[in-house]
Amino acid sequence: MTTSFDPASATIVIVTYNRSHLLAGLLKSITAMEPKPGHVVIIDNASADDTTDVVESFRDGIGTEIVYRRLDSNTGGSGGFSEGMRTAYELGSEWIWLMDDDVEVLPDGLAKMGKWAPRFKSIQGRRYDYDGSEFYWQYRIADRMGIPIPFAPAGFDDSGFKEMNSGCFEGMFIHRSIVTQVGLPDPRFFIYWDDQMYGWLASRLTTAVIVNEFVLRRTREIKQWDMGVRHMNASSNAYRYYIMRNRAFIKNYYRVHGVYNPVLFGLGTTATFFKELIRLVFVERTVRGTSNLFRGLRDGGRIGRDRTWRPMPSLEN
Repeated sequence: MTTSFDPASATIVIVTYNRSHLLAGLLKSITAMEPKPGHVVIIDNASADDTTDVVESFRDGIGTEIVYRRLDSNTGGSGGFSEGMRTAYELGSEWIWLMDDDVEVLPDGLAKMGKWAPRFKSIQGRRYDYDGSEFYWQYRIADRMGIPIPFAPAGFDDSGFKEMNSGCFEGMFIHRSIVTQVGLPDPRFFIYWDDQMYGWLASRLTTAVIVNEFVLRRTREIKQWDMGVRHMNASSNAYRYYIMRNRAFIKNYYRVHGVYNPVLFGLGTTATFFKELIRLVFVERTVRGTSNLFRGLRDGGRIGRDRTWRPMPSLEN
């Protein structure tokens, strides 16, 4: 038996940090949405700009309730989404739609996602890139290696969806029943791999899908290497560090769930390392930054050897 989707049962969760001009664009797009969600939760990672003023300027005209949380320190995207999902969950939201501040929602975005809500409980929509092109998101991972499969088919058949075993917090639309079982996103990641892990955990509990519905558009231009259907974006020293360090968190989650294979996972870590070297050379045209990869590996090694480590708990009583 399926039930109809109530837009008021959904909450949009936005994580922002020192990008008030981008946040303003996203909030403006929500103002133009029809239907609108019941709540918009904004998690501010201790921004030093005018983010608070921007939020307040939209409070009366956005057409739904804004819940604003300004954190005491920058907890990264991971910490922001963890706090945002907790807030939305405590509001009683049935559906939680996660996104960064550098996108805008298409006017019928929630209606498009809601169309699939009676059928699935972990849903990823599609988005347009900054230039209007169709963004390809790597929706499947090589399970034991813990890395995205770059050649997973981009096209959709008549069903309009494809099963995924990953996740992306730029557009993840997830039901509270799955959040109850998985728990909150792990803030220890700070940035990178957190959403892939969360999507993987969700896919072990329900049929997770990416649907052929364009619901978001990126509003920030990112330097990238165009490889046809696929793109490789520029990165940063911080990303390079966390990309390698956080492999240890994936390793620990895999251990808990009994799927850790040291050989295959090691191959995935090696592939990740060389992918970041390629990104440096072909996208950023430099070799500076490799030390951050090695630092991440070193610190990840300590995390991987910590036998007191525990995963995020479920929210079930």
